[in-house]
Amino acid sequence: MMNRLTRMLCTGSVALTILTACGEPPSAPEEELRAWVAAGVEAAEKKERRGLVGMISESYADSRGNERSDIENLLRIYFLRQNNITLLPNIDEVVVYGDTAATIVMTVGMAGTNDGVLGFSADAYRFELELEKDGEWQLIAARWGEVGDEIK
Repeated sequence: MMNRLTRMLCTGSVALTILTACGEPPSAPEEELRAWVAAGVEAAEKKERRGLVGMISESYADSRGNERSDIENLLRIYFLRQNNITLLPNIDEVVVYGDTAATIVMTVGMAGTNDGVLGFSADAYRFELELEKDGEWQLIAARWGEVGDEIK
């Protein structure tokens, strides 16, 4: 009986140690990036286009041929069409390269009320963001697509 109890306690201790080791706290850059995403979500929900554009690098370029000004125009149109915006982000992966470059992969549920026939719209998109830190984190490129479609 005592042998069995000892084995159970040892097994439990080993399992707890392994689980604790797997749950390492995020690095400082990762925490900064998660805060960057949270700030972007807050700005978007408040329809603060200038705040969002300030998070985008002057040298932004993506595979669709967009530059920073193109993204600003997309935001302007989206904000004009939606009365209220709610975003539900889920960060799937954050990879930091040398504390000054990073990628974020995330899925975002987007809902908005508008003056359309139904009065609302809802979509879910998958984003792959590339960021660079030069003082503050800045978006330098992005790819996105509706969930289930190819990311472009």
